[in-house]
Amino acid sequence: MSAGRPFLACACFFTDNVFVGRYGLHVRYRDEEQLRRDHGRALRERGCRSEEDFRAVLREIEAEVQRRKQLIHQSVERKAIISKCYKRKHSEVYILQESFLDPGFLEIVRYCTSPHAHLHGFLRYIESFSDKRIYRLPVFTEEFCQAFVDELENFERSDMPKGRPNTMNNYGVLLNELGMDETFITPLREKYLRPITALLYPDLGGASLDSHKAFVVKYSLHEDLDLSSHYDNAEVTLNVSLGKDFTEGNLYFGDFSQDPMPVPKYIEIEHVGAQGLLHRGGQIHGALPIASGERWNLIIWMRSSTIRNKLCPMCNQKPELVEAEGFGDGFTEILEDDVPETVNLCSLL
Repeated sequence: MSAGRPFLACACFFTDNVFVGRYGLHVRYRDEEQLRRDHGRALRERGCRSEEDFRAVLREIEAEVQRRKQLIHQSVERKAIISKCYKRKHSEVYILQESFLDPGFLEIVRYCTSPHAHLHGFLRYIESFSDKRIYRLPVFTEEFCQAFVDELENFERSDMPKGRPNTMNNYGVLLNELGMDETFITPLREKYLRPITALLYPDLGGASLDSHKAFVVKYSLHEDLDLSSHYDNAEVTLNVSLGKDFTEGNLYFGDFSQDPMPVPKYIEIEHVGAQGLLHRGGQIHGALPIASGERWNLIIWMRSSTIRNKLCPMCNQKPELVEAEGFGDGFTEILEDDVPETVNLCSLL
């Protein structure tokens, strides 16, 4: 376990999985020569054909790398300003209460924490999709979702500083900066979600999810319309549709892969208000364009240091650990006490 230890990030955060929005491509960036060698062909195939086009891509990538390098300092600054100056509209939504949770969700948690719980019995309570280990379940009440979205809109209208959730979503809210990590997301993960993920994803550390990154994304006609195919920096992801009124914009899921290329074969899954989708973080997925209205989704990337300390899911290498703020990217420093003792079997004979 990682109790008492600081959470860290992998150094690949500053070089890998940089999203070039205009061409819908994730790239690794070390320098210009490497970018041309590794990604030049893919960029040309997507329309980056002139030197001027390439220079624009280079500027976009370098700006994103600089943003990432300044992220820790800026995030701490924003969180302090928000904590001091932001006037909450619905203070009650910042502290998790069981009344926020759908009765069906609470029934699921009761089953998962019972002595006789097993996977096949659990699957009777939730909806499964194909063989991709994607599951739908009720999470929140409609009343909570309405109050939560109203609070998010209040924050959006304020003059508070706002950090974007990630390189692919330009509109949304980082919940740790809003002050919801300790009092809402952490107890939701530890008390309610972890018993569920322990049954569904034991091979991905479902019983040992000890950190997270939580944010809300917003889609509307004049802002972000859709989301290109990608995979998450998580062992397990929960995606909850909070509302509001919208049409189209289904999620799509492809294969389990480390290569976020366009997905030729996928399944589409509709959003259902106040319900969530659980899926493996490494599952290629995206969101189709909405046709009208506005949609808010709560995303929780859940991480297991036990799993990711062995292999970073973003660079597929042993993590090169660097300092981070808060939960970082879910890595912890491996101490000597963590290494199990080996026994010389010959000495037992």
